[in-house]
Amino acid sequence: MTERSTESRRPTIKEVARLAGVSHQTVSRYLRSRNGLKPDTLSRIDAAVNELNYRPNLVARSMRTRRTGRLAVLLPTMLYNPARMLHGATEAAHEAGFSVEAVSVIGDTEARTERMLEIAGTGQVEGVLALAPISPGVGDQLPQGGTIVVAADFDDQMRGIGELADASPLVAVMERLVEYGHRRFFHVAGNLQFASARARKAAYLETVERLGLESAGVVDGDWSGKSGYDAVHSLSDEQMPTAVVAANDIVASGAIRALIERGLDVPGDVSVTGWDNNEACQYLPPGLTSVELNLEGLGRNAMLSLVKAISGRELEPAPRPLQHVVWRESTGPAPRR
Repeated sequence: MTERSTESRRPTIKEVARLAGVSHQTVSRYLRSRNGLKPDTLSRIDAAVNELNYRPNLVARSMRTRRTGRLAVLLPTMLYNPARMLHGATEAAHEAGFSVEAVSVIGDTEARTERMLEIAGTGQVEGVLALAPISPGVGDQLPQGGTIVVAADFDDQMRGIGELADASPLVAVMERLVEYGHRRFFHVAGNLQFASARARKAAYLETVERLGLESAGVVDGDWSGKSGYDAVHSLSDEQMPTAVVAANDIVASGAIRALIERGLDVPGDVSVTGWDNNEACQYLPPGLTSVELNLEGLGRNAMLSLVKAISGRELEPAPRPLQHVVWRESTGPAPRR
């Protein structure tokens, strides 16, 4: 019994200090903020914390400092792939010694704002991270000491903006395909109400002009497989490109189906690329070249802003760029015609 309880006992701040070779006051200061501590000191305490798997006793800290050690993350129900963003945000909070509660909200900006104010007003959390827009000027309604951070990744309709709308990977895709010998391209865009769809369409047109390529056209789609399918079937044999750049993986799958129905091989006759790196991409015949978005990194970076606002601690951000191309078998050299 004694041996088991010893194994499950939480390590103390003094044990961390002893292992790191510093005073327990220094470790206490480290837990409040990394600011002002020497890099070597930070490195030794980080190593001791990791070796001992030390986690602050949030209950004791709350009684001592009147701080709860808890944060809330506000998730709208229509958020794209919320689990991955929440995972990144939660990991960052845990590194800083905070626990996290996720709150899902149904409704518009006003509903999210009202719920956020309710959470902040309970006094049970030190801050709130909203992964969706809230009403402007809400800071004036926060209780004293309340802290909120709003991620700048979505607009009021939960359409991706900022880094989610960065189209530079599409340019990288086209430039690589040009190296493979491709000169005639075709773009099936997404819903142009989305900043990301507009940015990718603009990047496609700019790259065609800059590199002197031939474009078989641009079709404004709606993110559906049917839009990719219909777009390819709308082309005459004379218009057929050697590379189709689709707005997302679903659109790309529709395009591939249409190409096969027209007796064309992917990538032997036509290369196809998608976007989002849906899990199914790697299992399609052929595996689909796509763009991976580090949603965990987006969630992490948003949480880092909240942690810094509350404690002053600056944790390591997610590596950039947060988007990169994953090359698979759906792309290859241009056919010899």
